[in-house]
Amino acid sequence: MKLSEFKSCLHQNEPVRFQLPDGSFVPAHFHITEAGLVTKHFIDCGGTVRKESAVTMQLWSADDLDHRLSGGKLAGILRKAEPLLTGDDLDIEIEYQSDTIGKYGVEFEDHHFRLTQKETDCLAKETCGITPQKVTANMETATLCVPGGGCC
Repeated sequence: MKLSEFKSCLHQNEPVRFQLPDGSFVPAHFHITEAGLVTKHFIDCGGTVRKESAVTMQLWSADDLDHRLSGGKLAGILRKAEPLLTGDDLDIEIEYQSDTIGKYGVEFEDHHFRLTQKETDCLAKETCGITPQKVTANMETATLCVPGGGCC
């Protein structure tokens, strides 16, 4: 989801709610502890230099069980972050604590935000000699990196 779409959904969401991929909800008393721009500048396994940027927000729950974040309040937090969010209408990533800090995509559905799973991928499949192979893993199609294939 792009930042502009996220902002437009805030007015349809009182109080703001986030649903995890397993169907459970982030506790209603969560806080937004960070909002900003994250840029990753890296080289992929095929030697191509890449740069990716995203708007990121970190959700955190404390022991103040009566806290609720309204759409207007979250819009205000994002307004304060606007000087950092220059440039394109970027994708949003949400960080939330699970076994470690989880990074999620976000969609809007049924008057709440749904956190979506993100996956790793090889960005240089042709260079690495990887050809798509159909694999049944959680009923999805995946791509495999084979030993000796030149990838990583």
